[in-house]
Amino acid sequence: MSTTASRLLRRTMTGRDPTEEHRASTPLELLFDLCFVVAVAQASSVLHHELAEGHVHDGVQGYLMVFFAIWWAWMNFTWFASAFDHDDALYRLLTMVVMTGSLIYAGGIRFIFQTMDFSWGLAGWAVMRLGMAALWLRAAGDPHHRRTALRYAVGIVIAQLGWVLLYFTAAPGSPAFFLGGIGCFLLEFSVPLSAEK
Repeated sequence: MSTTASRLLRRTMTGRDPTEEHRASTPLELLFDLCFVVAVAQASSVLHHELAEGHVHDGVQGYLMVFFAIWWAWMNFTWFASAFDHDDALYRLLTMVVMTGSLIYAGGIRFIFQTMDFSWGLAGWAVMRLGMAALWLRAAGDPHHRRTALRYAVGIVIAQLGWVLLYFTAAPGSPAFFLGGIGCFLLEFSVPLSAEK
């Protein structure tokens, strides 16, 4: 690996200037948003089908679950990109990892609705969340933001382990599954709260 490429990979990611004005979206950010639009469109398509079949309760319940995951992953990246944005090769690569996870998740939405088997959703979610944890670990190289960035990275990994544990211990659709899901959602929400203290 050349010295220049090695330096780019190790370059510290610093915080964005909070007084920056008139920042336009980059092409990568627009592509990122488009990947999440695909996931929302897939969820909406399945919801429409469920409503047309008269399965209102199942359709709305399933839609809210999958939409929350799509929205939360998008929101997490948006928070990160608002605070840190190097737009170098490693940043772009990790952003594409998160985008890939969203497309895996989108590809499994119909399967989730039909079977209540979250294997595809969990796989996509894991790819998205591990990409985000890697971005936060990279941001931890900045001494001014190290503690917060490490809390985000560790919190995301712990929450992801909670989802994996839920998948392997509770039958889909069971009361334990829904209670565990609520617990995992609360764990996800607690990550920014604890990291920003």
